[in-house]
Amino acid sequence: MADENTPQQVPAQALKATIAFVKAHGKPARAVVENIGRKGARVVLVGGDGALGDVLVPSPATGEALVEKIDGLELSDWDRDAVAATKIGAAHRKKMAARTRG
Repeated sequence: MADENTPQQVPAQALKATIAFVKAHGKPARAVVENIGRKGARVVLVGGDGALGDVLVPSPATGEALVEKIDGLELSDWDRDAVAATKIGAAHRKKMAARTRG
C-alpha cells in the first residue's frame, strides 16, 4: 500500500480525456472528485461553457493529482459557484432520461 507522500500515477487515458475536455469546453474549468468506493473515484468536469463531463480514476488521490496536472482546471466542490456554472441543455436531459426508460 502506498503512503500519502507517494506521487499518484495518473492513467494516460484519463489525462488525455480531461485535456481534450478542457480544450473543447474552455477555461476556467472545474473538477469535483467524488469517491465511488472500491471502483475508485469519479472526476466530474464542468467546462468554462457549462458543459459536463467525467472520467474515472483508481482513487480520489489520483483524481486530485489529475486536476493538478492540467492548466486551467481547478479542484472544486459542489458549491454554489460550481453548480451555477453548469448548463444542462435539452440534449443532455434527453440522454439522461433515456437511461431511466424501460
